[in-house]
Order: sequence, then structure tokens, then C-alpha cells
Amino acid sequence: MSSVLASLVVLIAVEHLWFLVLEMLLWTRPIGLRTFRNTLEVARQSAVLAANQGLYNGFLAAGLLWGALHPVPAIALQVRVFFLGCVLVAGVFGAITVSRRILLLQALPAALGLVLAWLS
Repeated sequence: MSSVLASLVVLIAVEHLWFLVLEMLLWTRPIGLRTFRNTLEVARQSAVLAANQGLYNGFLAAGLLWGALHPVPAIALQVRVFFLGCVLVAGVFGAITVSRRILLLQALPAALGLVLAWLS
């Protein structure tokens, strides 16, 4: 169970690293515009805010990786639960305020991770 949870945590971390790249580097590029359904004008106006958001996604990814790789199982579990909880809250907030897609892409994997953590 622990290796399944660690694998899921790593996948969620990789997802958040991708969010970092999209928001910090590709926000005004075609892939960023399509992903976030923005026009170039809106993307240019919000690029600094998006970069800030991307930075926070990077912090989430770093915390998740810390939890996935920590050598002490009890500490690893605590770190995983904390950062999965952060991702879940961010995902629910994003689903309410931005797009319901965020519920599936961000909140659902975190919720699954928390269930696995509870079962472990």
C-alpha cells in the first residue's frame, strides 16, 4: 500500500510541476492559451499572476516529492498527508472559483491519495 501511495504522490507532484511550467513559462504560448482557455490579451495581462500561481504549484510539488522520498515512514506519511490536503483544498477552491475540471484533475487524485494514506 505504501508503494502505491508513494507512486500516486509522485504522479501528483509531476502534475504540479507541469502546472508550474504551464503557468510560469507557457502561459502566453499556444499550449498555455488552449489549456487555460485564455486569449493572448488576457494571458498577457495576467502573466505575472499566473507565474506566482505556478510558483506555488512548484512548492506543492516540492512538498509532495519530499513526502514521497523521505526515508522515515512515519514522517513521510505526515508530509504526504499535509501536502495532499493542501492540494485537495486548492483543487476544491479552484473548482468552485475557476473551473469544475480542476476537481477531476487536482482534487480527485489528492483525495484518493488521502484515502490511501488513511488505509496505510
